[in-house]
Amino acid sequence: MRILLVDVGNTRIKWAHLEKGRLGRGHAALHAGWDEATCKRRLLRGKLPAQLWATSVAAPAVRRALARAARSAGVVAKFVSVPRQGGGVRVGYREPWRLGADRFVAMVGAHALLPRSALCVVGVGTALTIDLIGADGRHHGGVIIPGPSLMIETLLTRTYGIRRRARGGSARGGSAQGHTQLFARSTRAGVLQGARYAAAALIDRAADEGRALLRHRPLVVLTGGGGDGVRPLLRSPCVGVPDLVLRGLAVLAQGAAPGPRTQA
Repeated sequence: MRILLVDVGNTRIKWAHLEKGRLGRGHAALHAGWDEATCKRRLLRGKLPAQLWATSVAAPAVRRALARAARSAGVVAKFVSVPRQGGGVRVGYREPWRLGADRFVAMVGAHALLPRSALCVVGVGTALTIDLIGADGRHHGGVIIPGPSLMIETLLTRTYGIRRRARGGSARGGSAQGHTQLFARSTRAGVLQGARYAAAALIDRAADEGRALLRHRPLVVLTGGGGDGVRPLLRSPCVGVPDLVLRGLAVLAQGAAPGPRTQA
């Protein structure tokens, strides 16, 4: 059975097909302005899938457009909601529905890839999220801050002096012995470096806190469009998995009951 997996983030949409247990080549695009016709043209062309599995944290209009496109193409659509337990992960939130579906699915994907490891699952997008799960799949909670791109945007739109001095400046942060430096030599580079280092510092602190809680240092599993800018700055052991949410969707889709319920 052919299944279309779709990860709708705050700004980008990623998708890939799952067929015969194998995840196909991934695709990504900005979804601003996408309507039903765009979803159908970009995602539901050629050989149609039997099912569509999706997670969405975008505005409701994007989700509705995707649901309508699937319905008009005759494809059964499932938008993942967060259960108390599923895909090998036990959610630690008191009210599971308050956990972002993308975070839950990312944890499912990470736990499936590294089933006997304690993990800090980190998504670096518009928001930066960190979730701690034990080797047994128990979720110990998480943290959310603005992602580096949102930190930068906030400084460049909410502070006149920084915005004026950063305009047209170099974004290079400098290097020493091949490594990126924290201390920059222009305002623009200082904003960029500050945001990336702030993200990396929190991730490292989360790994330290996870070690104290679990008595074993968790491996950082990094995903999201901003991951490449943060990963070189981390001191914690780390692996990058760009398609982690799609991998988690694949786990859920393959382990589901015979047919998922359609959701608008």
